[in-house]
Amino acid sequence: MTETMTPVPAGCVVVGVDGSPGAEAALDWSIEHARLTRRTLALVHGWDTVPSVWLDQVGADAVTLQAEIRAAAAEVVAAAASRVAERAPDLEVLPVVRHEDARALLAGLSAHAEVTVVGSRGRGPISSLLLGSVSSAVADHAMGPVVVVRPGGPAPGEGRGVLVAVDGDEGCRPPLEAAYDAAAVRGLPLTVLHCTFDARIAAGGPVTAELRTAAEEEARLVVATAISGLHEKYPDVQVHVRAVFGHLEDELMRAAHDADLVVVGNHRRNPVVAALLGSVSRTFLERADGAVMVVPEGD
Repeated sequence: MTETMTPVPAGCVVVGVDGSPGAEAALDWSIEHARLTRRTLALVHGWDTVPSVWLDQVGADAVTLQAEIRAAAAEVVAAAASRVAERAPDLEVLPVVRHEDARALLAGLSAHAEVTVVGSRGRGPISSLLLGSVSSAVADHAMGPVVVVRPGGPAPGEGRGVLVAVDGDEGCRPPLEAAYDAAAVRGLPLTVLHCTFDARIAAGGPVTAELRTAAEEEARLVVATAISGLHEKYPDVQVHVRAVFGHLEDELMRAAHDADLVVVGNHRRNPVVAALLGSVSRTFLERADGAVMVVPEGD
């Protein structure tokens, strides 16, 4: 296999592959997702040009090195295709091997993909900065949903379903619809969480019955407004509404334990909102266990 320039059709499941354990976990998730949704699976590997100054320092020949890199890239994608054939032999596979930065390649393909899937190599912010630049960059800049498959988490179908948080903002609709769709495809329950921040509780104060009742009523109203019309579209999805108190990031992390999939929004289109709320998706990319879907929110 040489470099492939065949266009990737819209609606594919796109997965980044590089032979690492993190990428293999992402590949396994994408195989199952493509099988359930009956979509073509695009196996994508990109590589960037090695700076000539580095080659000159070690006395390497640029043409020979690029040929070796291209051959290694083809082997990575071929190995991924063999893994797909073993696990889902009827799945349609599209190999994509291109001389292009992996981050830019995957982010570009995400514009027309049903979902883009990448692995994660690190735990914690330092590991993410050093080893997770591809997953972080794709999640930040993708034009469609991105699933980052983190280490840990339950086996497929063995968790507590799909989890998504809503804040009542109109932009939360895309993540909600993505969460409903994921739950429907997998036959899993969906938990819709609304977090109420109260300074008294954040400071360690008691959660009184009156406060809890008020928060639960608020959550029901916020969630009912947010999910309006989705029950008719997804009548078989079992929905649980959950009200929690405190900081959204911390409470969502607690609620996400053992979830099959956590869906979060990306507020990057509004710089002010991103500064205040955009850290939620970043927190999950750095700390969560299992699969996290990051969905661009509406304007």
